[in-house]
Amino acid sequence: MQSFQEQDYTKRFDLSLWRKLIKVAKPYHKNLIAVVLFMAVSAIIDVIMPNMNAYAIDVFIANHSTAGLVGFVVAYALLTAVQVATIFGFLRQCGIVETGTCYLIRKLGFQKLQELPFSYYDRMPVGYLMSRLTNDTQRLADTIGWSLVDLCWGAVYLVACAVRMLTINWRLGLIVMLVLAVISWKFQKAILAAYRQARENNSQITAGFNEGINGAKTTKTLVREELNIQEFETVSASMRSASIRAATLSNLFLPIVVSLGSLATAYALWQGGNSVIGGTHVFGVAMTVGTLTMFINYTVSFFQPVRDIARIFAELQSAQAAAERVISLLETEPDIVDSPEVVAQYGDNFHPKTENWPKLIGDIDFEDVTFRYKEGEKVLEHFNLHIQHGQTIALVGETGSGKSTIVNLVCRFYEPTEGKILIDGADYRTRSQLWLQSNLGYVLQSPHLFSGTVADNIRYG
Repeated sequence: MQSFQEQDYTKRFDLSLWRKLIKVAKPYHKNLIAVVLFMAVSAIIDVIMPNMNAYAIDVFIANHSTAGLVGFVVAYALLTAVQVATIFGFLRQCGIVETGTCYLIRKLGFQKLQELPFSYYDRMPVGYLMSRLTNDTQRLADTIGWSLVDLCWGAVYLVACAVRMLTINWRLGLIVMLVLAVISWKFQKAILAAYRQARENNSQITAGFNEGINGAKTTKTLVREELNIQEFETVSASMRSASIRAATLSNLFLPIVVSLGSLATAYALWQGGNSVIGGTHVFGVAMTVGTLTMFINYTVSFFQPVRDIARIFAELQSAQAAAERVISLLETEPDIVDSPEVVAQYGDNFHPKTENWPKLIGDIDFEDVTFRYKEGEKVLEHFNLHIQHGQTIALVGETGSGKSTIVNLVCRFYEPTEGKILIDGADYRTRSQLWLQSNLGYVLQSPHLFSGTVADNIRYG
């Protein structure tokens, strides 16, 4: 089984990470703006509705009058129609953002994997990469498409609701809203740590599946089935423990918010009810039945977005672990890169300037080349070799003596740690990788067959 350890990321909620993701989703910024506008309109209408109910109670019911009822019904119907239209609009736009972001991240991730050199794949198990481009990417698309949108609605609604409550009775409204201060920030830290551990274990499980499938023949030959199962069970148990802890913390977080919201609502009802029944003032303000009904509606509905934001924040804590892993892949810098001058003259892997490519003759020179793999011993030391074009060369030696390394260095899959390699008398780092590798033929020791027919595989190159 792989002993690879996932990179240890930041321990706190990282807003800059989400800015990077939003930046990645740049082609869908217009859709995100449309979603924000739809949600803002929806939130404002949700704040207006209790005012309509309060007006109906104080004007029509309390006065036993129907004067102006037709205009009221028309206004109410128009608000409802606008609300329906905004809901349809944001649902459609959210779907576009979700699917589009998922497509875009996977496209960028696949492109990045094409650019990264052999050395990256030497240290990165396939299972980890698969997990990042499947599970993690889908999680991020769901979060950007839906959770951040709900967060926007909740924020607009909270602000508008708070302003309205303060204009009704600022002291009572302030007491209700201050209840939020008791929510502990420790929940956030603990939830994030638990979800990060669960996502890391999930990657290890994916890598275990990949190795178990690809190495099935070796496993059966060496009779390692029982040992593999024991190693896999260790990782699975760790993921189960982390997942249970994360779920427990998330499930405790929401009831705490709900309980505090209920206490605040009860206090507002007690104070406002005494004012209506006894004709007294609440903190210097008299309240009618309609006003009390409206205020209670606000206190109840005020904690609905608080509960939603608490849920969304827990989801963001979980999704951040996926975001960290995906962004780390997209921002991985290749060990082997062409200089800006080389790219300007010869182009890159996806935008080659073949008209500037020099003709390759085939003379190869190793000049005092030393090479070691990352965190490994030296494979070559002060190695010199001259090969003329047209020559046939055989490299003979024991396993691990550096034969494949020499070939990989010629192909620039790796670069010398010291010294230089010349192609036709020029350091091959002054030419583009694509120029060199487009002029090479390479038969692998263990060829990989892609899905399809034999003819498809022959045509692949």
